Formats: sequence, structure tokens, C-alpha cells
Amino acid sequence: MTETLRRGRASLAFGFLAQGVAFALLVTRIPALQDQYGISDGLLPVFLAGVPVLAGAGSVGAERLVRRVRPSRVMRWSQPAALLALLGAGAGDAMWEIAVALAAFGVAVGALDASMNMLGVSLQRTYGRSIMLGFHAAYSLGGIVGASLAWAGAHWDLSLFVLYLPVVVVLLPAAFLGSWWYVDDVRGRGDEGRDGRCVRDGGGEGADGVVVFRTLLPLCLVMAFAYIGDSTVSNWGAKYLQDVLDSSEQLSTVPYNVYMVMTLVGRGVGDLGVRRFGAVTVVRAGAVVAAAGFGVVAVAPGAWVGIGGFTLLGLGLCVIVPQTFAAAGRLFPGASDVAVARLNIFNYVGFLVGSPLVGALGDAWNYRGAMVVPLVLVLVILRYARSFAPGPDRYGDGHERARTADVGRSGNGL
Repeated sequence: MTETLRRGRASLAFGFLAQGVAFALLVTRIPALQDQYGISDGLLPVFLAGVPVLAGAGSVGAERLVRRVRPSRVMRWSQPAALLALLGAGAGDAMWEIAVALAAFGVAVGALDASMNMLGVSLQRTYGRSIMLGFHAAYSLGGIVGASLAWAGAHWDLSLFVLYLPVVVVLLPAAFLGSWWYVDDVRGRGDEGRDGRCVRDGGGEGADGVVVFRTLLPLCLVMAFAYIGDSTVSNWGAKYLQDVLDSSEQLSTVPYNVYMVMTLVGRGVGDLGVRRFGAVTVVRAGAVVAAAGFGVVAVAPGAWVGIGGFTLLGLGLCVIVPQTFAAAGRLFPGASDVAVARLNIFNYVGFLVGSPLVGALGDAWNYRGAMVVPLVLVLVILRYARSFAPGPDRYGDGHERARTADVGRSGNGL
């Protein structure tokens, strides 16, 4: 690999890490935002639902933008926008100010999520081996750092602006500087037309070269099911441990931390597993382990057994989302940017559906029974595992011949 590619990989990984920090700082301090702006319990779900809805719009916008400019440029400007929106969320005191800040954050994050995964998919194609899980491991590490900073801010009773300002001051210029080393897939970009059409043959493209949604649909469902599982952990883990398993309030904070640590561990070694055993095997194993984790949580007699279940959940779910993006890139080798942007929307669909679904079932029935729903949905991923299989012009299982995409002379997408 050339020095250009190494710099591109490192700078993109830092972008993933910065995004993980920013997102964790927002979601872990939602109670503080509610108090600062006087948002009622009845109005809070509207704000929380608005962010993923606008993120979906941002992902759609990114799909349209990359038909005219390279994904590196989209990421270069959407990441600072997300960081500034985070700072804006901590700086105001009026309801309209938090509404504007969260709306801006949602749109920017949608464009950022789409463009960073576009770049990850194209860089993996260039490397000719699985590296996608490593980028998402950086995101998990950023989430742990962000959650730790949020804990420190709460412990020392810092205002949100005081907490967010130094983070933005450090991350924004560093991410913007690193963006000049992003590596775009010139071959993939050059073959796309205005409407996302491409002239290359690929396993998922129709006869006229368009991205066929019916072919992409299995991966969209996998993405949604994985995020239903993820949102169950992030939104209901603490409540489940405290209300169902009778843990202390302090112990109820452990499941999410354990979950995030295990996503970091699983993603840190996941690329080696994909290279050795193939993407299909890794996704199947992840689905089985995640389903086992939900099963343990559902039948756990006490808090520590429940924490063991959340540990399994982190280890199982963590490999599915990165491999889903990678599979979309392999499925549409000449139109991977469009495929990734459309797939990314189902990230937010899963987030929107998962938390209300589990909550409604928990209230109407019981929370142990509610855990069976994400368990079943994760197992359904096994049905679609063959969608992750490599074919002509596909990579990621360590057994296919690598082909190197064309990379611009400067490697910065300009």
C-alpha cells in the first residue's frame, strides 16, 4: 500500500472516531439538555424522533450530492457542521435554539454517516481486503471516549457549553485537516451518471445499470434489524436492569458501557475474522451470538447474568452493520456511493422503530417478553446472510482476488 492510502485510512478512521465522540456526547447528555431548555417529557420524544428523521433526509441529500462532488468533500464539510451543531445545542436556552441545533445536527450526521461509509467501502475495495470493521471500531472507541467525557461533565457539574467547547475546539480543526488526505474511489465515481446509473456490470445491477432496490432490500432489512437491536440496548438496557432485574441505579449504567467495550473488541478483531472465514460466516456468527445475548437477557435471574447477556449482544451485533455497508459496495461495484446512501437510511429506520416497539410491548406485556422481538429479528438476519457472499468484483472474505481501484494522483479527492 502507498503512503497516500495509509494516510487516507488513518484520517478516515479519525473521522469515524470524532463522529463517535460527538454522537455520544449528545445522546448521553439528553437529560441535561432537557433540563437546560425546559423540554417536557411529552415533548422530548418529538425532539428525539426528529433527529433520525432529519438524518435520513441528510443521507438522501448526500446521495444526490455525490453525483456532483466526491464523497470526501461531503464528509469534509458535514463533519464540522455536526460538531458546530453539537456546540450550538449546548450554548442556547430558548426552545427554538435547541430545535435548530438538533435539526442541523440531524441533517449533518445523516450526510456524514453516508459519506464516511462511502469512503470506507471504496477504500476497502482499493485495499482488496476487509478493513471496514476497523473504521467502525474507531467509532466505538469514540463513543467510549465521548461517554466518559459526558460522565466527567456530569460528575463535576459542568455546563453543556463548557463540556462541548474544548471537544469541538480539538476535534473540528483536526478532522478538517485530516479530510485533505481522504481517498476517493475515482473509478467508482467516474462510472456513475446523474441518476446513479453505472456502466459497469455487477451482481446487483439491473440490465440498464441502475441500482435495483429489490436487490438491495435484504441488506436494508439487515441494517434495520441490527439497529433495532442496538437501540434496544441503548434505550432500554439501564431500565431493564433496574426495573426488571432489581439492580441498583449505579449498576444499571454498566450494560451500555459493557456493550460499547465489546463492540470495540469485536470490531477490532472482526476484519481478521472476515479475511479468514469470510463475511457470510462472520455475519451468521454475529447474528447467533446476538440472539443468544437477547435470550440470556430475557431469562436472566439477576443483574449480573443480564450484564453477561448485554456483553454477548455487543460482541454479536458489532460485526453486522460494517459488513452490511461493505456488502452493498460489493453488490453495486460501479454505484457503491448511491447504494451506501440508500442503505444508510435504514440505520435511522431501525432506530426509530426499535425503541418505541420494545417500549410498547414492555408496557402492554412485560419487558422480558419484549426482548424476544429483537431476538427473532436478529435471527432473521441468518435468512439473508448469503447477501454478504462475495462474487465477481466483490471483496471481503480473504479468498477473492483483489483488484485495485484507481486512486487520484493526490489522493485527496480534488
